[in-house]
Amino acid sequence: MDRKAIQPSDRVVAPYFSPSMSPEKLQPLLDRAIEHHRAGRLAQAEALCRQILAAAPKSFAALCLFGDVAYDQGRIKEAIELLNRALKIDPESAPCRIRLGTALIAAGRRAEAEEQLFEAVSKKPGFAEAWDNLAVCLRIQDKMPEALKCHQQAISLKPGYANGWFNYGVTLILLGQMKFALRCYDQALAVDPGLAIAHFGRAQVLGLANQIPEAIDEYTRFLAMEPHYYPARSCRLFTLQCADRIPREQIFADHVAYGKAVGSFPSPVFANTREPGRRLRVAILSPDLRVHSCAYFLEPLLQHLDRTRFQLLLYLDHLREDAMSARLRALSDTWRNFVGQPDSLVEEVIRSDKPDILIDLAGHSGMATRLPLFARRLAPVQITYLGYPDTTGLPAMDYRFTDAIADPEGEADRFATERLVRFAPTAWAFLPPVSAPEPGIPPSVSGSPVTFGSFNSIAKINDTTVRLWAGVLAANPNSRLFIKGFSPGSDATVRNSILARFGAAGVSDDRIKLVDRTSEIRDHLDFYGQIDVALDPFPYNGTTTTCEALWMGVPVVTLRGDRHAARVGASLLTAVSHPEWIAGDEAAYVRIATGLAGNPAHLGALRVGLRDDMKRSPLLDHAGQAKRFGEALRACWADWCKKS
Repeated sequence: MDRKAIQPSDRVVAPYFSPSMSPEKLQPLLDRAIEHHRAGRLAQAEALCRQILAAAPKSFAALCLFGDVAYDQGRIKEAIELLNRALKIDPESAPCRIRLGTALIAAGRRAEAEEQLFEAVSKKPGFAEAWDNLAVCLRIQDKMPEALKCHQQAISLKPGYANGWFNYGVTLILLGQMKFALRCYDQALAVDPGLAIAHFGRAQVLGLANQIPEAIDEYTRFLAMEPHYYPARSCRLFTLQCADRIPREQIFADHVAYGKAVGSFPSPVFANTREPGRRLRVAILSPDLRVHSCAYFLEPLLQHLDRTRFQLLLYLDHLREDAMSARLRALSDTWRNFVGQPDSLVEEVIRSDKPDILIDLAGHSGMATRLPLFARRLAPVQITYLGYPDTTGLPAMDYRFTDAIADPEGEADRFATERLVRFAPTAWAFLPPVSAPEPGIPPSVSGSPVTFGSFNSIAKINDTTVRLWAGVLAANPNSRLFIKGFSPGSDATVRNSILARFGAAGVSDDRIKLVDRTSEIRDHLDFYGQIDVALDPFPYNGTTTTCEALWMGVPVVTLRGDRHAARVGASLLTAVSHPEWIAGDEAAYVRIATGLAGNPAHLGALRVGLRDDMKRSPLLDHAGQAKRFGEALRACWADWCKKS
């Protein structure tokens, strides 16, 4: 939201003062309060606002400014009260309604915020900032078509509105329109070269467009300007996972640096009773409690978690609630959605819920990460699990749940700021989609050329992955490569860049098929019928895609590396009793893929038998995995109970 454009410094304040002090005496106080607020000296601004309102309780400008100050201090309820008081004095003020709308969003009252912002544009239809803030409000409610229209209205009214271009780009990213999002960020910088946040937007687009080195450079450029913007630090760390030439030691050091930047805070004294055997309040905070890969691994654990021993609090942090959200909500004792709410308010709510254990499922996997809250320690025990393949770097994150294959004992412990808990043979419990079709016949069995494929994010296709896959194609001259994972409507230059990289590795365009992501899971799974052998990227392996391929009867070839992200494939394939598809080096990767491709009869048998292999594995032993997960939670709790 853009609050900078609606500062009160140019307001006429005299008509709203009470007779107890003249406007001539109050105006200098207001000017000083505004100056303090703009400089970030919130305590001084608050003191002056209180002094003004004591003398002039109906000062519209002072009420608006105090509302801004309270908002910036995280006192959202107070901000709403102050801004409502101001609106009673001047109901025609569109800027005041914008402020109230942003405060209502922060309080989670999105429908009320929308009403205020609609009222603002109706009262002042030529006010670009009002349209822009309304667009953001609609986006947070997942009303994307309406949001786009409001963004377009904002920039048409004010083409030189840099923040408007930036916010438009954010919405376009969520819609997968990377080409146009990049144009918005470039336009924002053309209008205002000093708008640092636009570099952050560019970095996100570059990463999603498979330009990983360029994305890392752009994040670094932004962080040189805004070192304390922690979402960008997280996005950069996530992007590092896709890079193939950065030593593990450097990546770990960057995670540790994140923890130092966020800072350490005194651990609060918790009132939670230290009883190892009592029923525990377990809270999970994630943006992915919806149709998302994480949810397919979380739902089976929660379905089978012993509810006599655990009380479940689920905190979604995303604009979209869907059928998966509804199922997870039905499993919870408490459900909240924190989307759009400031950390201060989220912290207040979580502390009031008094969880015994708080679990992070996102790590550094997105710009909406709430890891800085974990740095403040909101629960006696804090755990990270599932959504991110590395350490968080936070000293206050106590444990990371994993397994001994993804994170071998001794070796991996040196690269984690948390204590690693290897709670099960494999760290995942996969829930196959109920709409999954039956496996089809492999293409090579029906007489078509052997087809290798990957449905992973294209951000994972780095130089090493291109070399690996090109080597497989070179060893199988008549074979094809099927890559699925492009954003619908994305710029053709992204596809052309992928083709060019394979061309440089000796693979002609006619051997590669590129396909967009699909919105329906059944349609997505149907595409597995078009490949014989799935190829895992390196060093960032697939997780959901590997499980999906195996469920659809498609063998997966993986290269085992030196870190969690590069060992997930080994963990999953060991779990389904197919370690023979795990390569120790690049030559073995090519050899294994070629051996599978050269045996159509075996591929046909795998199409029929792989589902049974999965059903016999820990991945589908949902009750067993949930029990092991619960026991690990209780062990972590017992450790805290022992501490004085």
